[in-house]
Amino acid sequence: MSIRFVNDQIKYRIQKKAVIRKFLEKVIAEEKRTPGDLLFILTTDEIVLDINKKFLGHDYFTDVISFDNSSGNIVNGEIYISIDTVKRNASIYKTSLNNELLRVIIHGVLHLCGYRDRSKKDRDFMFDRQEELLKEFGKEI
Repeated sequence: MSIRFVNDQIKYRIQKKAVIRKFLEKVIAEEKRTPGDLLFILTTDEIVLDINKKFLGHDYFTDVISFDNSSGNIVNGEIYISIDTVKRNASIYKTSLNNELLRVIIHGVLHLCGYRDRSKKDRDFMFDRQEELLKEFGKEI
């Protein structure tokens, strides 16, 4: 099992990586799954837009795209995060960059755990869980 964070064409340093890793392991366990190999790629709007077009057929910017490589109960995947969009959203929602980044990281992991956000009902359910976890993380650090 490994949870890794890499940068692709950006300069950004995630704070408290070890704490985030441990928290994500706990989140996955709470979802009755086993943590496997997770790779978080922090990159630019342009790269995430290109991925969105090529793999999902969407021509718009987004903050996170998850590719699920899970096998059975073991959660594996790649999660691409646009730091550009995360920065904009942090400003719009008046939160810190670190807080918004953690929100997006949690969102990506929830996708790998089977959560969907295509319908309003699913989106609301996923958002509630994401925000609950974000608050929980705040209490742990």
